[in-house]
Amino acid sequence: MVDLNENLIVKGAVKLARECGCVSKEDIALVVCDYQSFAVANEIAKACLSLGANTNLVVIQPTGAQEAEPPELVGAAMAKSTVVFAVTTFSMSHTLAVRVAKAAGSRVVSMPDFNPRQLISGAIEADFPARSIISHKLKEILQLADHAHLTSALGTDMTFGLTGRPGRAVDGIARCPGDFVAPPNIESSIAPLEEMTEGILVVNGSIAGVGLLREPITVTVEKGRIVSITGGEQAEELKAILEAVGDPQSYMIGELGIGLNDHAKVCGDLLEDEGVMGTVHVAPGNNSNFGGIITAKTHLDMVVSDVTLMIDDLLVIDKGQLMEDNIMQWAGPSI
Repeated sequence: MVDLNENLIVKGAVKLARECGCVSKEDIALVVCDYQSFAVANEIAKACLSLGANTNLVVIQPTGAQEAEPPELVGAAMAKSTVVFAVTTFSMSHTLAVRVAKAAGSRVVSMPDFNPRQLISGAIEADFPARSIISHKLKEILQLADHAHLTSALGTDMTFGLTGRPGRAVDGIARCPGDFVAPPNIESSIAPLEEMTEGILVVNGSIAGVGLLREPITVTVEKGRIVSITGGEQAEELKAILEAVGDPQSYMIGELGIGLNDHAKVCGDLLEDEGVMGTVHVAPGNNSNFGGIITAKTHLDMVVSDVTLMIDDLLVIDKGQLMEDNIMQWAGPSI
């Protein structure tokens, strides 16, 4: 009997390799995984082979922490490949290894904690080329903006200084040398100015390393730095994660991101959660690889839903509703 789920997994892996990784017979593809993530990585490797790429699959021990560096030999192999799929349990997105690989011209597809379900349905079903258009438009808006203001009925009230920082379109498609994507996430984001983020963030979605939240967590930020975290047991988990890193830079706000995937739902899988259309994620930690100067040992995305976001005087999200017409009709900053 034919296993329909297995067929859908194969189909999803091929879509991800071809549409998101832009894999072809001209590529040297490297798939990096650990024994916990081998099942998905093996499907990605087989998809790359089916597309004619010279494909290598490397299995490492789990790194044990978000943004921990892979072994040196793996980093060297990443820089020698034309396309890298980082299918690991813990994210390597903000590591030196990824930064060096991008600088060497590798296209990097980051897939931390990716599970087989994500290859079958949900966010992977998005029309990535179509959503890329709004992602790049929002990138332009962000990089020409001076400030952003995020609010919610739960009590979020946070401002960000953005002047002079480059916007980023993480649209799920690694077309060019040095591109970085993290499918099924589709987002536009920016590294806010250090010490220019102020206010209260009530997180009600999910947090990297903590998972889907059972109750909201309140994060207070002063001069760009987290000064308090309150809530239930999961707030204590977040505190423990940051304390274990032992890096003061990990408390600095490093990212403001806007989810744009219209097929994604907040489910506890971070790659999907941070891309949910109409959500915002705010992350303390490293941003040195996308326009900031924070060189922290970690990067923890915190996803918030049902928010309102103003970028300068442009309404981008209204109570969880992405204002696509406002974004696409934007003609430049007001003078």
